[in-house]
Amino acid sequence: MSTVTIRYFASIREQLGRANERIELSSPTSAGDIWQQAAGGLLPSNTLVAINQIYASPQTLVHPGDELAFFPPVTGG
Repeated sequence: MSTVTIRYFASIREQLGRANERIELSSPTSAGDIWQQAAGGLLPSNTLVAINQIYASPQTLVHPGDELAFFPPVTGG
C-alpha cells in the first residue's frame, strides 16, 4: 500500500476543518470515491479536482503516490 496526499482549499478546507491529509491507497481509485471516503459524502458538482497539479474530473483515477486537491470554483468580482 502507498499513500495519497489530499489537499483541501478555501471553503472546502473550512468546511472539513483540515487543510490536508494522507490516506492509504492499495489500487487506483477515482477522485470522487476518495472524496466519499475522506469527506463522508458525495462530491459537490461544482468542486474542482486536480491530480498532481493538473485539472481532472471526479472519474479520473488516482494512483498511490499521487497528490489530489479539491477546491471550490474561483470567482471574481
